[in-house]
Amino acid sequence: MDQKNENNCLNLPLQLVISFDEVMAFYDKYAADKNHPYHKSAVEVINYLDKYPELREGFTDFSKLKEYEEQIDLVLEGLFPEILTENEIKVATVPFSFQSFKYSNRLKRILENADDSYDFTARNLDEKEMYLHACVMILNVCYGYTIDLKRPFYFDIPDKKLGVTKHYRVAFNGDFCRVIPTENAPKITDEDVQLLLDNYDNIEVWKEKFPKDSYIFKGFGVMNLFDVTFDETLSSIRTNLLRSDDNLITDVRQNLREFFNIKDLKLGYSVFVNAINEGAHVTRIKQADSLIFKEEKEVTCSSFFCSGIVEKIFRKQETLAISDVDAYGEETNQNNFFTRLKNEGIQSIILIPIKAKKSDDLAILEIASPRAYELNSVNQQKLRDIIPVFESAVTRSAEDYQNILEATIQEHYTSIHPSVKWRFYEAAEKYQSALAIAENTETPIVDDIVFEGVHPLFGQSDIKGSSIARNTAIREDLTIQLELAINVLKGALEKANLPIYEELTFRIEEYLDHTKEGLNAGDELGILEFLKKDIYPVFRHLKESDADVAVHVNTYMDRLDDNLKVVYEKRKAYEDSVTILNNKLASYIDKKQEEAQAMFPHYFERYKTDGVEYNMYIGQSLVKNKKYHDLYLYNLRLWQLQNTYEMEQVAYHTRKKMDHDLQVASLILVHSNPLAIKFRMDEKQFDVDGAYNIRYEIIKKRIDKANIKNTTERLTVPGKIAIVYSQDKDAREYVKYIKYMQSKNYFGKLEKLELEDLQGVSGLRALRVEVIYQDDFNEKSALTIDELMEEFK
Repeated sequence: MDQKNENNCLNLPLQLVISFDEVMAFYDKYAADKNHPYHKSAVEVINYLDKYPELREGFTDFSKLKEYEEQIDLVLEGLFPEILTENEIKVATVPFSFQSFKYSNRLKRILENADDSYDFTARNLDEKEMYLHACVMILNVCYGYTIDLKRPFYFDIPDKKLGVTKHYRVAFNGDFCRVIPTENAPKITDEDVQLLLDNYDNIEVWKEKFPKDSYIFKGFGVMNLFDVTFDETLSSIRTNLLRSDDNLITDVRQNLREFFNIKDLKLGYSVFVNAINEGAHVTRIKQADSLIFKEEKEVTCSSFFCSGIVEKIFRKQETLAISDVDAYGEETNQNNFFTRLKNEGIQSIILIPIKAKKSDDLAILEIASPRAYELNSVNQQKLRDIIPVFESAVTRSAEDYQNILEATIQEHYTSIHPSVKWRFYEAAEKYQSALAIAENTETPIVDDIVFEGVHPLFGQSDIKGSSIARNTAIREDLTIQLELAINVLKGALEKANLPIYEELTFRIEEYLDHTKEGLNAGDELGILEFLKKDIYPVFRHLKESDADVAVHVNTYMDRLDDNLKVVYEKRKAYEDSVTILNNKLASYIDKKQEEAQAMFPHYFERYKTDGVEYNMYIGQSLVKNKKYHDLYLYNLRLWQLQNTYEMEQVAYHTRKKMDHDLQVASLILVHSNPLAIKFRMDEKQFDVDGAYNIRYEIIKKRIDKANIKNTTERLTVPGKIAIVYSQDKDAREYVKYIKYMQSKNYFGKLEKLELEDLQGVSGLRALRVEVIYQDDFNEKSALTIDELMEEFK
């Protein structure tokens, strides 16, 4: 092993002096005792070594280790007995420098098998930490303190032959060294020690108390290395499995390569749900780098695996090793599992089933090798200590996945808005606390979630004429389908003039005439049922019996939607247009809502219909640790009006991208008096609470059908925003907002209207203002709520 001459370059409070005086003292002792069995040998050794006084006195030039190599080997013969040198992993070294000079034969082989670039240095031990360890050693040895800075040191040594890295823990023997203060060593007091103990991270404080080279280290140390690759791998797997990043499988694969000493070991896993019965379909909810499955969403176990794997893995959940894949293929008549393994170049594999606790998830860990018998039922037993770690990881992963599903459900399918979650957490904590102390008493009742004194805001952008447009699309699709059916029968009549073809054609033409005149409820189903029962059997016969007519039948069938089995062209174009418009409006208001929430937290829920409608509630009871003021209500009302104008612009510009020219009519409902909302446990959504407040819900449901008083004109029309109110103060407030927006050239003419009475509701009035559409409107440049408030001041 090459020696390094780096003593002068080390930044330490110690001068490193290599001396073998402590070992040679043993030879002196033996030589002085004539009755000692080693007396004669000791005398000869001492007489020989006395010719090299530097070995006792010490030297600082590391290059002399090579010069005195033969003499040092003699001195250390007792510490490195020949009988143990092939087994022990041991080295003599100069502490803090990792300058090593005497190796056991086993360590020599380990280092010779390492990469050429490998540097025999401990893991994660930087210069600062070396300095601190040296200082603590001085305090303990020279001043009698017992400061504990002990921590295990490790060497990570690559193995070229196996292609893995082995890990070794160090046990250091410091019996053959002394620490001696120099004249330049400052006196250390208890106050100094207390200061040092409070300043571990301040290296300058330590350097002040222990200047460079202020002490002498005289002697050497012995390091014993112990192979802890198994423990390190187990610890690393445990640490890695706590992560959830993209490199998880890669890192665990490397761990297992070191664990099994297989440099090209493969790793994958698949996760299944539901109980496994022979022949049952098993849906995998997720997979990551699976060696067996790639794109499948489900697998029939009885046909993919052999019965032995189904029994052992899925039913008994026992680990299974296949040491020779070719032999397995012969036994199973080369089943699908064998074929998949061969395609992946796998010749031996261990399958480890791991069932998650409190879940039906079953994970199968796949550990594979490209060589037969490299994985087998013997080294499979090494996994016993690792499997519990994977079990914990699978259970945690299943719980995390369940939490993700619940979060997804909460976000997309329930109405628990983030602004009010705090109240649900309070109720849940109260319930759990009550549940914990309840023994033989009745089960606690979950608190009602009620918010008193909140101000409601309602708005909608409704697609006008959607029912008429949808019915028109249905009628046009049915017309196409019936005309196609007539063409088939006409083709059949040309080949064979059968009366039944004429009769069926007559009946289809009757349905066609009725469809063109207009459809009533149930007409579409009646027509489709007629086609299914009376026409399609004839079409199947014609397709099989006459190739020319079969062309007409195929033309008919090709026009049908694959899933609905009807012509779905006009309806699809209409529904696609509605979807495009709905998505644009919904995504726009969702994005703008994030800005509004920053102004003051409030409850918000949005619905997609033929258009978009939404509810907002704001008030003191909805927030925690915030002070509410009506100023926030006025801000939110102005924001709503501005946002409604912007959604009109979005809808106007989206029309150019749709097959159907859809228009929206916008409405805002103003309600002056605060009300209470309650979370309905059965419906899992908020609703107004109390009989008096029900009037507000009735108005919401009926207002878009309202007419202007003494006319047949609807209040809501494209190109205008209607603001419905019942109190004059609300009108005055919104007129201010409208005048401001007219000054920005957003709005045109303002109308003040009275409305016809609705069932159960009377006395409503409305402001209706014309929207001025901007050709250069840009969603990204629309005003933020802060900019809007600033301009309105």
